[in-house]
Amino acid sequence: MIAQISLTALLFAVMLYAYLQYRRSPVVGLLSMLAALGGLYFVWIPSHATRLAAFAGVGRGVDLVLYVWVAISMLVLLNLHLKLRMQMELITTLARSLAIANAREKTGRHG
Repeated sequence: MIAQISLTALLFAVMLYAYLQYRRSPVVGLLSMLAALGGLYFVWIPSHATRLAAFAGVGRGVDLVLYVWVAISMLVLLNLHLKLRMQMELITTLARSLAIANAREKTGRHG
């Protein structure tokens, strides 16, 4: 019962965060809300997770939830990596443009 209450509190925190972020990123907010609702369902009715796991060919419901969590985490990490890489390329382009503009300005004044 302690685990259910703790997980419920955490999942409600995720739902609150998803709600607050919905305007900024509707897709992330909606997916986070759905994941939290699914988590709440399986926290309070774990036998359904076990049945779903058996249907999927996984031993236990907890294992299925863990496998899905790892897969989602890997997708999120990949997405963050790609966004960070894109930001670094944008910063590099901006720094080059700024350096060229400053060089032209200096040679224009002294030349």
